[in-house]
Amino acid sequence: MEPAESPRHIAIIMDGNRRWAEKRGLRVAEGHKAGAKNVRTILEACKEFGVKYLTLYAFSTENWKRPPSEVASLMFLLRSFISENLPKMKEEGIRLRAIGDIEKLPLATKRILKSAINETSSNDGGHLILAISYGSRSEIVDAAKKLVNEVSKGLLKPGDIDENLFRSMMYAPDIPDPDIMIRTSGELRLSNFLLWQISYSELCFSEKCWPDFGRDDIAEALGSFKKRERRFGLRKC
Repeated sequence: MEPAESPRHIAIIMDGNRRWAEKRGLRVAEGHKAGAKNVRTILEACKEFGVKYLTLYAFSTENWKRPPSEVASLMFLLRSFISENLPKMKEEGIRLRAIGDIEKLPLATKRILKSAINETSSNDGGHLILAISYGSRSEIVDAAKKLVNEVSKGLLKPGDIDENLFRSMMYAPDIPDPDIMIRTSGELRLSNFLLWQISYSELCFSEKCWPDFGRDDIAEALGSFKKRERRFGLRKC
């Protein structure tokens, strides 16, 4: 098998904002603010290295259980990030997308997110996908419900269902599966993130908290990826 080619898609679990803030004696909100600022750094690094798709785990379905004040702070940061970065994304041809149950978002957040998605919908210079109010189990269940509905209407037969058809019912079936999944802050869990899509992704775990994870760390992950052999279940020749 040949070494892996350069990846098209990187997915990241941005973990460690709270820990980063606590180490510095700062409020949790300051950690989230530093984490949001770092997204721009990583987006620019991906563009530099030719990575076309970047998916970020911004807010999980479980995050709704956090204190209301923290949730409100995260929603404010999301709105601020979009407002501050939308002109640059339009200038650079970056398309903004979102996966998850965004209908659960506060009205103001939902409006600005949907507006930015619409304004960048024709861009193809790169794709920033935000997983917001997202849970992979929910995505898989929603896909199954769509298939059941199609079968109940007589539009499909159970025997018609295969992996490709199931995938077509996912939130963003046109986006290629991640080549690399990165998690920061030293945690070794997938946390209900893209469980279907990362079946054959290379996994990278960094001890650095998300605000400290930068361009050189992306370069290191890409360097490691290129040394790996991706066999997808095949035997090594």
